[in-house]
Parts: sequence; structure tokens; C-alpha cells
Amino acid sequence: MKIVSDFNTIKRKDPAIKSSIEVLLYPSFWALLLYRPAHILYRWRLFFIARFISQFARFFTGIEIHPGAKIGEGLFIDHGMGVVIGETCEIGDNVTIYQGVTLGGTGKDVGKRHPTVGDNVMVGSGAKVLGPIVIGNNSKIGAGSVVLKDVPEDSTVVGIPAKAVKGSHTVEHPSDNLDQMSLPDPVEIEICRLRIRLQQLEAKINEDVKEIEDEDL
Repeated sequence: MKIVSDFNTIKRKDPAIKSSIEVLLYPSFWALLLYRPAHILYRWRLFFIARFISQFARFFTGIEIHPGAKIGEGLFIDHGMGVVIGETCEIGDNVTIYQGVTLGGTGKDVGKRHPTVGDNVMVGSGAKVLGPIVIGNNSKIGAGSVVLKDVPEDSTVVGIPAKAVKGSHTVEHPSDNLDQMSLPDPVEIEICRLRIRLQQLEAKINEDVKEIEDEDL
């Protein structure tokens, strides 16, 4: 059963847990426990009851999962307050989502309008993933990033708007690694490049000035 997988995932991934019974204190466990039957009711086209359950879960846990979303096994929502998962969102297996994450749409489009998140993906705190884009397997989204375009597999994206960091490769399963800190800063990298280029230009100017002074002598 998927709910057993959800239970075991929380126990496995959170080092703060001292005993199995503590899983029952986790908002993400209850959010997923209520999502599962709500999703079944949604598929049976009992939309009002499904939405009622999801809104109760939102009030009770602070996590809003639309009953129309498709979620695989092993989803871990750490803390979870403020997490929003839209109606046409699809989430693969073994995904980790931190607090404040939005998997949302970009307007009033019909049809597929929310992200598709692959397997073993980690989405950092406060990240916003918007529109019918695809987040490839084994990818990592940095905290606070705004993702508006597809993310290739096995890559790391950071920034606003989020961009893939050149030369970076994620660990095999970043969702298990739970590391939000060891992410490259593309702005700092670009500043370093500009600093090096400036030093090169200054050196060239100094050489040209010295040659002109020598000729005058």
C-alpha cells in the first residue's frame, strides 16, 4: 500500500524521528493519508467530497494537495507548511519537498497546467515551480528558486528565474541526500569570471602604457 510506503519514507528520511510512533505527528503523513482517498473520489468524479477532504487536510496540516494531482510512492514533505500542489501536477516516486514549495500553474489555461516532477527529485524550501513543465529525474531545485522551464535529468537549477548550473551534477538520488546547502551560486560564479576578465584587461592596459612610455623615452 502507498500509505505504508509514505509512513516508512518519513521514518527513513527524517533523522529527528526517535520512534515509529512519532510519524503520526508529522503533517505530511496526514496530508498524504487524506489525499489518497480524496484522489480516488476525484477519479470517481465526486469532486465536492474530494475537495472537502483536501480542504480539511489543508486546514489541519497547512499542506494543500489538490485531489486531482497524481502522486507516486515515497513522497516526503518536510515540515510542509505552505506547500501547494496543483490539480494537474504529477509527482514521481521518492520525491522530497520542503516547506513553502508551490507546484502551481501560471494562469487560467485548461488541460495540463501544472508541473510534472520525475523520480528522486528534491525541491528546496520556498521554491516555485510553475506551469506544465517537466522536472527530470534525479534533479535538484535550490531553495527560493523560481522554475519556469523544463529541467533536464541529473541537474541542479538555482536562481530567479532558475537556470541549470553548468558543470554541476547531482548525486544519484538527491531526494535522499536532503542537502539544500551545497548548491553553486551562478551569480557568484559570473562575478568571479568578470573579476578575472577585469584583471586581464588591467594587465593588458598596463603593458600597453608601459610600451608607449618606453617608445617616448
